[in-house]
Amino acid sequence: MQIQVIFDPGCPWCYIGKRQLERAIALRPAERIELYWWPFLLNPDLPSEGIERTTHLIRKFGSEARVSRVHAAIADVGQSVEIDFDFENIRRTPNTVNAHRLVRLASLNGRAELMVEALFFHHFVRGRDIGDLRVLVTIASELGLDPRTVRPYLAGEGDLSVIYAENARAHRLGINGVPAFVFNGNFVTCGAQEPVVLARMMDVAREAELCGWPSAQLSDDLDSCVEGRGIDDGTLRP
Repeated sequence: MQIQVIFDPGCPWCYIGKRQLERAIALRPAERIELYWWPFLLNPDLPSEGIERTTHLIRKFGSEARVSRVHAAIADVGQSVEIDFDFENIRRTPNTVNAHRLVRLASLNGRAELMVEALFFHHFVRGRDIGDLRVLVTIASELGLDPRTVRPYLAGEGDLSVIYAENARAHRLGINGVPAFVFNGNFVTCGAQEPVVLARMMDVAREAELCGWPSAQLSDDLDSCVEGRGIDDGTLRP
């Protein structure tokens, strides 16, 4: 079964959604899963160097108190899936286009999922700036990617147009928030859904395949995403 995960590495709900998906997959041990990581840009207009996080969030939410409430709500959910969010340690809201490019590069070595996990961990737990090319090269090196390959790739424009095209396609499909999960190209759900919900979507996709539905035929006429809790559309709403 193919599962496409539409995500942004700067999205805390996407980190939670990844954990929920892992638990859902564990509920269906007989399934052979192929994961694909589909880039989505929550903040496509940020400068390449990102922006100071507190200023950015206060501008978005109106007050530091409201930002704190949102972070506390997300952190509580994070604890339930063994993620120790440290929002206080995050200094910048990153432009994530290069992080997405790094995931794409890692996929050539079969390390896309490891890279996604590393980006989430270093940003949300360690507070590192995943928009900084030096940080990205270091993370890649820790996963065994050759910095002599990674550094010039990120400094150039390789796959940049692909990231923007995939982001645009997600919006054409009616996906305006992440995480979103596409099962066998036919069934989509949005939000950091509970594992049982995601497992049921896997069942539906498998049943449809057994009934003759073609897989991996996601088309651009999808109306919208079936929305659940824990979706980030750029507002971080809990």
